[in-house]
Amino acid sequence: MSLPPKIQWLPEPEAHDYPAAQAYLNLIFDERQTRRFVTALKAAPVAQFKAKDIFRASGLSLLGTSNLHVERDRDKIRSGRTISPILLVRHGAVCKVLVADGYHRLCAVYTFDEDAVVPCKIV
Repeated sequence: MSLPPKIQWLPEPEAHDYPAAQAYLNLIFDERQTRRFVTALKAAPVAQFKAKDIFRASGLSLLGTSNLHVERDRDKIRSGRTISPILLVRHGAVCKVLVADGYHRLCAVYTFDEDAVVPCKIV
């Protein structure tokens, strides 16, 4: 059995991750609250959590490798390309963590190693 590939992370989320997070968060919060979250995410330090713990805190289901976006991220990981840290928002009202951006990356990482440490920004 071969070892899973080493996951290479960028030091910070990519610029396009923030508008993607904003688009998702706009479905849940009003525009003003969403802007506050995105501003806070930009300023937040990068933290690290295990993939399995992020899934537990979010309550999300794992997307399989049949998902095109997950498979693209798995290909990036296998080829040694860097992937972007994920963006998380704590939603106290429902006691969940929202994956504002990076759900497919998180799923891809989990398929290689559920204990993988995932860099993320969280507010």
